[in-house]
Amino acid sequence: MSKALITGASRGIGKAIKELFEQKGIEVFAPTRQEMDLKSNESIEKYINTISGVDILVNCAGINDLASIEEMTLEKFQEMLQVNLVSQTMLIKHVTPYMKAQKYGRIVNFASIWCDFSKERRIMYSIAKAGVKGLTTAAAVELSKYNILCNAIAPGFINTEMTSQNNTPQQIKTLADALPIKRMGEPAEIAEFVYFLTSEKNSFMTGQTVFVDGGFSCV
Repeated sequence: MSKALITGASRGIGKAIKELFEQKGIEVFAPTRQEMDLKSNESIEKYINTISGVDILVNCAGINDLASIEEMTLEKFQEMLQVNLVSQTMLIKHVTPYMKAQKYGRIVNFASIWCDFSKERRIMYSIAKAGVKGLTTAAAVELSKYNILCNAIAPGFINTEMTSQNNTPQQIKTLADALPIKRMGEPAEIAEFVYFLTSEKNSFMTGQTVFVDGGFSCV
């Protein structure tokens, strides 16, 4: 039985991934914030040492505090980088020794459409998610020779709590109408693609950041 570690599995996309993986017979480790605090590298290492090796890592957790360059503080910027980028890097560091020994592993990081695009008050988020794209490329170069494939997903506008927090209902409708597909995405749709990337069916794709965005990046 495959074993997966999924961060951010309490809601939204992460929850959908967890539910799909369990339906597929994968054993899932989905730590709560109390069990593994992504703001603390010490907490990350401590948690990894309490679980057995995993074949799959899904770095889904993230935060998106809106601020302009004038509004942002160093403390908030460092927190954004820690949760959205540094924690993903440290998790890869700590789970890959087992994967290397097994000569098998699948890693999916979560970037965002804002890694290549941006809008007002997304400066901290765009910087962090652009870093995730770079992390994915670099990790793939280092790890592919061990049959550890690392890819990233850059979701577009998905029906999640984070989207509702950062946009009004009217803004959400306007965003959906502007997409070629004319609707928001659903967490379950992202989960299906994550499942493919982390399965043995994906045997050659690595180092890619894939935009799953209903055509947002095309217009």
